[in-house]
Amino acid sequence: MADVLEANEALLLELPPASDRTALAPPVLVTLVAPLALAACGGGGSAPTSVVPPPPPPPPPPVSVTTAEASRFLGQATMGPNKAEITSLQTSGYSAWLDTQLGMARATKFYDFLVTNGYNVPGNMFSQAGLDAMYWAQLIGGADQLRQRMGLALMDIFVVGVTGIGSPWRPFSMAAYADILWDNAFGNFRDLLDAIAGSVAMGEYLTFLGNTKANSRGAVPDENFARELLQLFTIGLFNLNADGSQVLSGGNPVESYTQPDVTGLARVWTGFTFPNSNSTIPDRYRLPMIQNAAQHELGTKVFLGTTIPANTDGLASKKLALDAIFAHPNVPPFFSKQLIQRLVTSNPSPAYVGRVSAAFANNGNGVRGDMKAVIRAVLTDSEARAAPAGTSIGKLREPVVRLTNWARATGVTSPTNLWPFGDTTSTSNRLGQSPGRSPNVFNFFRPGYTPAGSTIATNNLVAPEFQTVNEPSTIAYINYLQSLIQSGAGEAKGDYTALIALATDSTALLNELNLVLAANQISAATIATLKTAIDTIAAATPAGQLQRVYAATLLVMAAPEYLVVK
Repeated sequence: MADVLEANEALLLELPPASDRTALAPPVLVTLVAPLALAACGGGGSAPTSVVPPPPPPPPPPVSVTTAEASRFLGQATMGPNKAEITSLQTSGYSAWLDTQLGMARATKFYDFLVTNGYNVPGNMFSQAGLDAMYWAQLIGGADQLRQRMGLALMDIFVVGVTGIGSPWRPFSMAAYADILWDNAFGNFRDLLDAIAGSVAMGEYLTFLGNTKANSRGAVPDENFARELLQLFTIGLFNLNADGSQVLSGGNPVESYTQPDVTGLARVWTGFTFPNSNSTIPDRYRLPMIQNAAQHELGTKVFLGTTIPANTDGLASKKLALDAIFAHPNVPPFFSKQLIQRLVTSNPSPAYVGRVSAAFANNGNGVRGDMKAVIRAVLTDSEARAAPAGTSIGKLREPVVRLTNWARATGVTSPTNLWPFGDTTSTSNRLGQSPGRSPNVFNFFRPGYTPAGSTIATNNLVAPEFQTVNEPSTIAYINYLQSLIQSGAGEAKGDYTALIALATDSTALLNELNLVLAANQISAATIATLKTAIDTIAAATPAGQLQRVYAATLLVMAAPEYLVVK
């Protein structure tokens, strides 16, 4: 299995994969999967007395989009395409698709899903019932797929994990927080910051709910949120140029904040508490925190060159603090680079980051932080849309997206809204990642992670999602995927009708899967290897045809050229 990991790393770097060893694999897959280790991102004169202006020119036709290009775009912008969506995008073009998606309202909020499906009963007060279902229902079933992909990306950046919430009604607290991310995904970054900083879930997770001012007994304000707000959410550790590169002084990076900045900012986040005292029902988690004036620090607050005067109340202090942070020059490149990493590539060029950062700083109408402009800049940039062959663009497809990719490609539904995929964080028999279940504020993977001792590290590149990858997790993914493909998860099962119709022609079957799942990025050589394996399964009976579909789907989704999306 180490060879499979090396093949994935090599593909991300566009280096030839290791080919001198036989990959390990679960016994049930040895025959079919082992070969994958060998394959690897106006005129003059007098004016008339009246002039009738000519009619405006017709709008330009949509840029021609091939099926592979459509699939690749949707692989970046959604939780996974299906054939109908690929065809539709070819007709509409990228810009019209984005217009439609960016204008699409949410059909259901996570919180409402929990209520509608009966999870707000006293028996669930201390359970996590409904938490996983509410995520899978929208990530897989939602028509607002750009919002779903953005929501997941924001959850990877502004992390809250359910296990870090200690109070009752944890799914409802998480639902209210996720609704903040999804609701603000197409809004303004400043509004997003405001909502996050007022969230009960964030207050619990980063321990500033109930945070109190300093007192004579030696208590000082909790600094957890103040530190992570700077380090992880907005400006990062070092000063940045507009293209995301570090500002240097004497050859060394310049720190963007100091401990006194954290201490001063922590004074802002005092006095915030639950909006009411009723914990017998979950509704208070949906409301923003309020101020307990007696616990708020009224002294001067100094941070990042900003001074909030003494006797400024808690809510006013919050506004002034977030305004100052939002105006910091690091915010556009810091956030833009992370969003590019989540949607397109682990290692965007400085020029790419710079173009997206410019859209963040000014959407063309003088507005800073317009998320729609940022999203459009990320997905339509020439570096994102360039043909993958011969480029270094690429990223490892994160585990949750692999599951939703399969589910959406095969039309998975859940008739009774159970969506019983459950918690998929196990690294021994699941994905090693699950929505809303990050183990800590650094997420399942960090944006600057590099696999130690790898060629990626040697080339001074990063590969964030590789932090979820090792030999056991790779085996677990393949085994879990095999189970999903064949049996589904409870009532949530794939529909293979269209693929079964291709099963007698293994080349047509593999080509279809390559297009929909991998945007035709699996090479002809790998497809030939897979065809040899698929042809060992007789297709004379319906049962044989179904087994061919199962095996072909599994092999395509185990291929390094699928796992590393270019």
